[in-house]
Formats: sequence, C-alpha cells, structure tokens
Amino acid sequence: MTTDNQPDRPDRPPATPAAAGVDLLEAVRLELSKVTFPLLTPGAEQARMELRNAIAQLDDYILPRYRSLEAPLLAVVGGSTGAGKSTLVNALVGHPVTRSGAIRPTTRQPTLLHHPADAGWFQGKRVLPSLNRIRGTVSSQPVPASRAGAVPDPSAVTSLVLVADSAVPQGIALLDAPDVDSISEDNRRLAGQLLAAADLWVFVTTANRYADAVPWKLLLNAASRDILVAVVLDRVPAEAEAEVSADLRSLLGREGLGSAGLFIIAETDLDALGMLPPAAVEPLRTWLHSLAADAAGRGQIARRTLNGTVKALAGRIGSVARAQDEQEQAAAGLRAETLTAYRDAETRILDATKDGALLRGEVLARWQDFVGTGEFFRSLEQGIGRLRDRAGAFFRGEPAPAVKVEAAIESGLQAVILDEAANAAEQADKRWRADPAGRQLLGTEDLSGAAMDFPGTVAAEIRAWQADLMELIRTEGQEKRTQARWLSFGINGLGAALMVVVFSMTAGLTGLEVGVAGGTAIVGQKLLEAVFGEDAVRRLARKAREDLHQRTRKLLAEEQRKFLDRLPEVPADRALLARHVEALTRLADTA
Repeated sequence: MTTDNQPDRPDRPPATPAAAGVDLLEAVRLELSKVTFPLLTPGAEQARMELRNAIAQLDDYILPRYRSLEAPLLAVVGGSTGAGKSTLVNALVGHPVTRSGAIRPTTRQPTLLHHPADAGWFQGKRVLPSLNRIRGTVSSQPVPASRAGAVPDPSAVTSLVLVADSAVPQGIALLDAPDVDSISEDNRRLAGQLLAAADLWVFVTTANRYADAVPWKLLLNAASRDILVAVVLDRVPAEAEAEVSADLRSLLGREGLGSAGLFIIAETDLDALGMLPPAAVEPLRTWLHSLAADAAGRGQIARRTLNGTVKALAGRIGSVARAQDEQEQAAAGLRAETLTAYRDAETRILDATKDGALLRGEVLARWQDFVGTGEFFRSLEQGIGRLRDRAGAFFRGEPAPAVKVEAAIESGLQAVILDEAANAAEQADKRWRADPAGRQLLGTEDLSGAAMDFPGTVAAEIRAWQADLMELIRTEGQEKRTQARWLSFGINGLGAALMVVVFSMTAGLTGLEVGVAGGTAIVGQKLLEAVFGEDAVRRLARKAREDLHQRTRKLLAEEQRKFLDRLPEVPADRALLARHVEALTRLADTA
C-alpha cells in the first residue's frame, strides 16, 4: 500500500456569501421551475436533463451550502460497480457499516456516516431534501425513527440511511453512493445526484477498470466544478503498481485533474468480516482526519467547490436558455407554416371573388334567369329610363329569381371557401408532419381537412354578409328619397345585382363566359348606377368586398386554430435567464 500525491488544499482566500447571493440563487431556482421543453427539438432531451440536474443541484447542494458554509463537509464515495466502495468505507471506520456483496447492483441504499455531534446537520432536509431519512445502527440495519414519525420503506431507493459513528471525524461525513455504472437506471441517477451534492469526491476504481468511460465522464464533470477529488485505485497487484499508477496519473493530468490525490490499495485478502487490513487505508484515513481537523481548510474547500458548482450552474442555465431559443424557434416555425397556408388560402378566395370565377356555373345560370338574355339587354339600347321601368316591373312581379341568385352565390362562395380551407389544412398538416415537433404535436390525429362544423359556419357567415349587403342598399336608398319606390319593390334584386358587381371582374373567365357574364354584370352595374349614382355604386361594392374579406379572414383564422392551439407556451423569460447566467458568473468570480 502506497500513496502518491496528497490532494492539494485550495489556497483561495475565504469569502462570505452575501444574502444577495442567496436571493439570486432563489430567483434562479424560481425561474428554472417555469422552464419546460414541450416540443420535440434536437436539443430538448439533453436540455431536460440539464434542467433537472440544475434544479437538483440548487436544492441538494448550492443553496444549502450557501446558507451554511460552516456545515460539515460531505465526502461522497463513488465509483464503478464492484470497485470496493462499501468495503473502503467500512475500512475507514474500522468495522462493518455498509453492505457489499457479489449480487449487482450493490449499495441499493446510500449510507451517510457522520460523527454523532454532527447529526443535526443531516437529520433534517438541509441537503438532499428529496431523500427520505432512515436512522441506522452501526450494523447499518434501519431502526424505527421514534422521533421522526412514520418509518420509510427500508428498500426504497429514495431513502438515505443515516449512521452516527464516533469513528467518523467531526466536521466531515462519508456518503457511500450507488455504482455510477449500475445496471439499475435508478441507481445511476441516484449516484449522479449524490455526487452533485458532494463537497469532495472519493472516487474508487480498480486496476482493471480505471479507464472505463462512465466514471471518467463523471470525473470530468467534477473537474468542471473544481471539486476536490481523491482517487482510490483498489486491488492493485504489487507487480503492476508502478505501471498502473503512472498511467492513471497521466490520465488525470490530461483531463485537468492533475492535483487529485491518488491512493493505492494493494490487492489483499479480506478477513472473516469482509474487512481490509487497517493499514491498507491508513493514508486515506489520515488525509480525511486532517481535513476534518482544519476548520479554515474545510471552509476553503467548501467555497472552492461552491464557486465551481455555481460556475457550472451558469453553464447549464446557458444551455437551458439556448434550448429555450430552439423551442421558441420551432414553435415560431410551425406557427409561420400554418399562417402561410391559411394566408395563401385567403388570397385564393379573394382572387376568386374578384376575377369573375364565381360567375360561372349555377350563379351565372341563375343570373341569366333573373335578368333574361334578350329583352332585358335590348332595354339597355332604349335608355336608362325604360330600363328603370322594365327592371322595376320585373323586380315587383318576380322576386323569386333574385333570391335564387343569392342562394347560388351563397352555394358557390361556400364551395370556394371550403375547398381552399381544406387545401390550407392539408398543406399545414403536411408541413407539420415534416417537422419532428409538429409530428409530435399532431400525433395520430388527421387535421388535413376542414372541421365537421365548418360548412355550417361558412354558410351562416355568407348569409350574414348578404344580410349586411342588403342593409347597405337599404341605408343608401334612404339617402335617395326619389328612388324609394325602387327600393320598396326591389331590395333583393338590387342586392343580387350588387353581389354580381362585386364578383364581376372577368380576368378569370374565357370565351363565351366573358361576353355573357361580363355583359350581365354590366346590366347590374348600370341598374345600380341608375338608382344610386356611379360613386355610390363604387362605394357600395368596395364596402361589400371589404366586409367579405374580413369575414373570410375570420373564418380561416378560426379554422387554423386547430393547429395553433396545439402550440405550447414557452413560459421562461429568455432574457432573464441570460441575466441570471451573467449574475451567477459574477457571483462565483467574486465569492
């Protein structure tokens, strides 16, 4: 058994954390509690882990240590499966305290050994508040907690066994953690939580496994926190000691852990109780006792680890903030895809209402029935006065054809809106499914068509538009007192004429349709101008078109909500997180 390089003592001057530091950390904790990553983005899973770890470390270590720098140091004994952690802890106190064995995973319950005088620091929830407390005997068997209420299930992974033992030096506690590479995910997670709560880490490995990847990942994390590390190389054959220890020392140096103490435990037989010879761990025991005896040194170690952990926390929060940006960008992208699809649909609908397309088919046939294809046109050649007489008589005698024009327009316009809304839904659904975040939000539900109640909603909105258009004509007629008799007999007819004028631009018609639809539209326009005047007709048509535009926009806005309502809120304040990163960095640098 030999030792190589005792761990360096930190030489930074002591610093007392101000109350402002605790206030900042509590504010950071509150803001982190608001952060969510609901969207399936590339960095979401890693960010969730960083967030969980950041909150846990605030609760388990940073806030407790900031509030009580004078508390005993917590030395966590961690390492690979079967490395001999429990055997080492037993040897350090001189008698069996923690369980060890051949069945994996071992160390199902972490055991915290402390001096009896330090019991008050660990019995409550000052550190590791999420873990239940079980008071244990020196034999490590849980006993009823008569002063602590109900006894937690001794087999629960979330329990921490507290063992008071005078063999542990006052001022430092030993925590036997689960294997960092355990086959149990719960054990691995718990090991990481305990190591994150450590003031210093006693890392146990073996001559055969000292280069394993998982422990080294945790060692590098320790280096990022500037935590004091002691490495115990166990079960080292005498003939390989020089070579293995030199190689391990080289690895530590390359990874920024050159100041870590290295303790070598030679391969040796255990006694009947499974204990190592006392001499095998004497250098490590002496080192721990010297740390415990030096109050000022303990304070420096606590501050060193605390400052390094706060810096690491700032880095984690920076990662969380960047992941929040990624979430917001993903949500914004899905929103933009939806708005674009429905905005394009809106444009196509409006184009259809002004290029003459709606004057095809049924609307054109009903309009021809209404105005007639021969006699009504010939009246144009004989002057507007005769047109008024013929049109007035026609409106008074046969109102039904005007209503049929309205119904045909309603049907045609509804078909256009439904078709384009369905196209928009199909495009939005397709674009969302091309994005992992959108695909996750849609799940198995098909949103590529219009909602079941959308046709009825559209029909009602068109009828409301037609009713408002009639009201426009009625209001305009009240200002034309000499034309009141026309309005009294022909509201529906004039309304039908105005609707045709609204849809009468013929860019979308070809061939005979241009002559027929365009000519019949001119009939309506001339009739309206005869009643209201040219300026009034333009104003009425403009108002009717604007009203239709607004109603169409409202219909599509409601329809697109089936996509937009699925987008989750990203509640965290990104700017505030950035400010917290800066403040934490300053806190660590000045503490």
